[in-house]
Amino acid sequence: MNKTQILSLVGIILFLNGCAMIPKYTRPESPIPTVLPSEGAYMDGRSPEEVRSVTGLRWHEIFPDKNLQTVIEISLANNRDLRIAVLNVERARSLYGVKKAELFPAVSVSGAVSKSRIPADLSTTGEALIYEEDSVDLGITSWEIDLFGRIRSLKDQALQEYLGSEQAQRGAQTALISEVARVYLTLAADLENLKLARSALETQRSVYGLIRQQYDKGIANEADLRRSQTQVDAANRDIAFYTQLVTQDQNALNLLAGCSVPEDLLPSGLTSVSPLKDISPGLSSEVLLRRPDIMAAEHQLKVAYALIGVARAAFFPRISLTTVTGTASYELSSLFSPGAKAWGLASQAAMPIFDTRTFAAYRVSEATRKISIAQYEKTIQTAFREVSDALIAREMVNKQVAAQESIVNSAQKIYELSDQRYTQGIDSYLSVLDAQRSLYAAQQALTSLRLAKLVNQVRLYAVLGGDAESQDTASNTSRQVHRK
Repeated sequence: MNKTQILSLVGIILFLNGCAMIPKYTRPESPIPTVLPSEGAYMDGRSPEEVRSVTGLRWHEIFPDKNLQTVIEISLANNRDLRIAVLNVERARSLYGVKKAELFPAVSVSGAVSKSRIPADLSTTGEALIYEEDSVDLGITSWEIDLFGRIRSLKDQALQEYLGSEQAQRGAQTALISEVARVYLTLAADLENLKLARSALETQRSVYGLIRQQYDKGIANEADLRRSQTQVDAANRDIAFYTQLVTQDQNALNLLAGCSVPEDLLPSGLTSVSPLKDISPGLSSEVLLRRPDIMAAEHQLKVAYALIGVARAAFFPRISLTTVTGTASYELSSLFSPGAKAWGLASQAAMPIFDTRTFAAYRVSEATRKISIAQYEKTIQTAFREVSDALIAREMVNKQVAAQESIVNSAQKIYELSDQRYTQGIDSYLSVLDAQRSLYAAQQALTSLRLAKLVNQVRLYAVLGGDAESQDTASNTSRQVHRK
């Protein structure tokens, strides 16, 4: 191959940035209000400035409890679902590399040695002949010249799928962090209820012992004795129930962590967990566009655009090039002699004339794009609803906790007064029993509401898109890949 041919080949390579058939991408308008709910019950009497909080927080700032942070770090290192998500990103990145490599020719070298004998009766000379051929070739085998952007469209499709898988990894990480926090807090609440049940059991046993003595002396009646016994039995039942829940919570936490969580990292109750940082998205709904599921849906929409480019390119010719240069000789000793040079150049073009499949494929790609737009818009609407639900729950749960704390205080006072009246013989034990039940139920309800408040804070972290650090990392990766 002479210099002119080599320069021509290089010129073809540089011409590969031919016309792409992908439609120009425009992000669809968000089908939600431009601001998040910020009036009435959502504000709870506060000014907009008070609900504007920093959204660029890291998860260890939102969850300041050191033991919980350690459990989350263990989960991030060992959770199998997250590991699968990371491997899916690696797989998508490799597939993108494969599609990108198809833009460039694959150069290979080959060598061949052949030797054959022709019998005398088949030889033109009437004598047996032995033929030997040796060759060494360097060349390009069936390289498609991407003049109409088919391969570039496939490359862009693979790129968007890779970026989408990266967002899926972000979503998996956010879901893991929030789920670990939720299970950890649930475990703390169940331990709190277990302590409450054990405390109730001790109290009821003391009361039962006192009434038993009074019954033996004929002061108390059998009905009061049986009522006291039912309270002891109810406390034993609750202890068994919450012991079961605590064990199941620990099993769930171990599964999320990918290993057994050390006992010294487990909470002893809700009061032992450091308060979570209260966060707010501010007022603009643009913050939702940073959620991993929305960004993944947008990448999927760009995949649909790339498929349109592939479908459009199918209407145009496909041109492939094969070239080879090397040496060939009948004798191995003269394989690299000046006169042994050999080269070959072949090209092939295929132009569709009548193929209804190309029109059908194009219509499919357009329909896929419309479906992807609808899915993208629905994802945004779902995110808006989830954030709105979390915001209204934050305000209302705070009110419920405050009201329930007042109920517990009142129930405690009623129980103390009823017990005094019973001790003084003014009232029956039935009043004490009713006060005990009310106090116990109020304490359990308060624990549940405190858990609901904390879990809603965890949910708000998740529905806002999770850790800002992972968002920045994903954005940087996207920019780096686009530059390449």
